[in-house]
Amino acid sequence: MDHILYVAMSGAKQIEAAQAANTHNLANVSTTGFRADYSAFRALAMKGPGYPTRVYAMAERPGINLNPGTVATTGRELDIAIKDQGWIAVQTSNGTEAYTRRGDLKLGPNGVLQTGDGRPVLGNSGPIAIPPAEKIEIGGDGTISIRPVGQQAAALAVVDRIRLVNPPASELVKGKDGLIRLKDGTDAPPDAHVRVVSGALESSNVNVVEALVNMITLARQYEAQVKLMRDASDNDAASAQTLRMY
Repeated sequence: MDHILYVAMSGAKQIEAAQAANTHNLANVSTTGFRADYSAFRALAMKGPGYPTRVYAMAERPGINLNPGTVATTGRELDIAIKDQGWIAVQTSNGTEAYTRRGDLKLGPNGVLQTGDGRPVLGNSGPIAIPPAEKIEIGGDGTISIRPVGQQAAALAVVDRIRLVNPPASELVKGKDGLIRLKDGTDAPPDAHVRVVSGALESSNVNVVEALVNMITLARQYEAQVKLMRDASDNDAASAQTLRMY
């Protein structure tokens, strides 16, 4: 009985983990530039003395979906969307560099340029700070120009350039904070070929229909594992009853 019970318990636990990843994707369907997580199961043989008679299931995240989302025009001067491939470099809470496709930029304290979730955007030499300006323009190469307060319309001054990178997809990993990093922990070099579209935002690449179907499928698989545990308990009770008869 213990064989079937523990195998079913393992399957139910890992299905819960996969359901959590799928629910996380659904929760971020409206998050700008969000990249969905993939989830998968693999068989894991029980190691120990004797023959490997038990095989458990293990849920894991084999990667992230790097397909682009839909780009929609907003007309807002601080909104940008990466054209084709590439990433925006941001500063994490511990001061390291990470990457995102989130382009709903805003001005934070002291004019620091931030993403919509408060991550400082990196430029040529650190976080970008924009002085008081009547107008801000972001060029296709990430160059930020401003018209200082009180200046004429043609008096544009270049402030900085957003650090844009494009490392190979095989070298990327997604952290628990939702940001992208290089697997080896290094910083990607700037890539002058990465272009941005000003006044536009990229949506999440979560497929809502697919995520909902996965949710139903995982729920049914979980119910099947719970039923298997219940059957194992019933079989054990029946065996005990039979032994008492003798």
